[in-house]
Amino acid sequence: MNRSLLKVVLAGGMVAVGAGIVAAYAQTQPTSNILAGSATPRLVARQFKFTEGPAVDKAGNVFFTDQPNNKIWKYDTSGKLSVFLDNAGRANGLYFDKQGNLLACADEQNQLWSIAPTGQVTVLLEEVQGHRLNGPNDLWVHPASGGIYFTDPYYQRDYWARTAPDPNLGGQKLYYLPKGQKQPVIVDGKLQKPNGIIGTPDGRQLYVADIEANKTYRYQIAPNGQLTNRQLFVEQGSDGMTLDNQGNVYLTGKGVTVYSAAGQKIQHIAVPEEWTGNVCFGGKDRKTLFITASAALFVLPMQVKGVQ
Repeated sequence: MNRSLLKVVLAGGMVAVGAGIVAAYAQTQPTSNILAGSATPRLVARQFKFTEGPAVDKAGNVFFTDQPNNKIWKYDTSGKLSVFLDNAGRANGLYFDKQGNLLACADEQNQLWSIAPTGQVTVLLEEVQGHRLNGPNDLWVHPASGGIYFTDPYYQRDYWARTAPDPNLGGQKLYYLPKGQKQPVIVDGKLQKPNGIIGTPDGRQLYVADIEANKTYRYQIAPNGQLTNRQLFVEQGSDGMTLDNQGNVYLTGKGVTVYSAAGQKIQHIAVPEEWTGNVCFGGKDRKTLFITASAALFVLPMQVKGVQ
């Protein structure tokens, strides 16, 4: 998310009024009883400049970025906060693959990284047909194929020498990078500014937010990785997103807004920060919602569980 866009987005209200279609994916019937009692977000720390990209590893530890300070942090299941990686490529969105590598949208040089548990970095992608990407923002790994879906909006960064996107890219797009391949394919080239992204654990559906259009879409994922049947899920954009085991979709911006798989608003979680960037479930039982919001990190106990 571009912090310079924050006031514009908030001025628009980010009001969730959407309606969607009934999804095939849902492990149980959605319910509005998703919070653990009367719990509210608890502040873990407010020592950052702008937090983003939370991702959970197999043990339940949560990793997140402080992009302006160029660090990736780790919040482990015992409650310890530590720096996992300095000089983190100005990482934004994060996601773990099945091998335990932390994949990162490293927009300092507009690359996709794979970071081993030791911190060793492998660059997976650095250009498209000879042209620099706008700035990879968020990503999701398909559970079966290992391919990477990622959004590539343009947000001007103060650490870039360039001041405009490469016109040869033809816009801000949604890409798919098949596992082991060196070049991605465009899977939706008709979004204004794609940002938050998450897929269902069965690998059949993908949610993508067009934050500039203030809409979130749902796609069907074909066996070859292509996307079909784009449908409006809700009329709300999102910086980041996650899912729970009931198929509910969590969108961010002004707090966290939760929708059922049918697109019905079931909960709004107020967060005491100007902007909520992203969310994921973590902890040993995956029943803690981790919220990155402006300069802070919050946790919230839940009745539902994460599936990522």
